[in-house]
Amino acid sequence: MKLNELSPAPGSSKEPKRKGRGHGTGNGKTAGRGHKGQKARSGGGVRPGFEGGQMPLYRRLPKRGFHNVFAKKFTAINVSELNKFEDNTVVTPEMLKETGVISKINDGIVVLGRGDLDKKVVVKAARFSKSAQEKITAKGGKYEVI
Repeated sequence: MKLNELSPAPGSSKEPKRKGRGHGTGNGKTAGRGHKGQKARSGGGVRPGFEGGQMPLYRRLPKRGFHNVFAKKFTAINVSELNKFEDNTVVTPEMLKETGVISKINDGIVVLGRGDLDKKVVVKAARFSKSAQEKITAKGGKYEVI
């Protein structure tokens, strides 16, 4: 098979509508835009959420809650996920990403205590829960806050 022999599966793609190509097409003259008005003009139309001058819904509803723009977003992992590594391995956020345990580091890693730990590992992360600290040290491993 060559690149010039590739074609989409039958029935999976349609020909585009050819606007403004005569009244016999059903999309001639005004090209389906009707006669005059804001929506007939090029670049015409209203922005998303515009309700013709009526107070829009997003302004009629009361504001709720608080969003802290300075909040740090941590990626959480459980101690059971550390069993993938060999004994005496130094587990860093970069290593977790490379091995596919996490997809994003964000502002740091937080290690939580769900599950059991079978390996003795040294874990470097931004935060640890109390139960995670206990489980890591119980197996002879260490935890380091970075």
